[in-house]
Amino acid sequence: MTKPSAVAERKDKLTRTERKDLTRNNLLQAALGLMGEGRSFTSLGIREIAREAGMVPNAFYRHFRNTDELGLELVEEMGVTLRRLLREARQTGVTQVDIVRRSVKVYHQYVIENRLLFLFVSSERSGGSRILRMAIRNEVSHFTNEMAQDFRRLGAYKDMSTASVQMVCGLIVTTMLAAAPEILDLPPEQPMLEGEMMETFVKQLQLVLLGASVWKDKPRPE
Repeated sequence: MTKPSAVAERKDKLTRTERKDLTRNNLLQAALGLMGEGRSFTSLGIREIAREAGMVPNAFYRHFRNTDELGLELVEEMGVTLRRLLREARQTGVTQVDIVRRSVKVYHQYVIENRLLFLFVSSERSGGSRILRMAIRNEVSHFTNEMAQDFRRLGAYKDMSTASVQMVCGLIVTTMLAAAPEILDLPPEQPMLEGEMMETFVKQLQLVLLGASVWKDKPRPE
């Protein structure tokens, strides 16, 4: 066990920016920890978040103006990191089936490793804060647009309109979001159940892509 003096000494060696980032992250993790106890995000108060993080309430205001601003940071953290991971999973040189399986594996692993973050996103997607609902919808739009751009880059659905490609990608993103609660509810150390669930997830996405492959855009009226 690290001695308190050693922890304090290491903290003293951090730059001002590093200390600020550490404190900010402690507040984010404190909020997630409280939600992990079954609390809704909208029920959390600034004082209890600060107390959970081991600091005074005034310290909260040096990083966030209110709880919604803290929630926006959590949404952005999820979006930026997951979009990067899924973008990497859609690199060229693999078949469409490989891309789907790789994306499902990456997504599943990220959800498992960030359980509290996805509990937050899943609840706030239809929760009480309009600001957070809109932020999550905005992230969904980012996911959809980036996926549509990658489909174009990979030469998929060449004859499909941009609006239809985005509709297909929107269905994929919606399917992925809907799968998150099922991933989180799966009992631990159940490899067979996990394998069955991931295979079902892959098939759902393949069905969307199969339907897209035979979709015909209606000609525009003269």
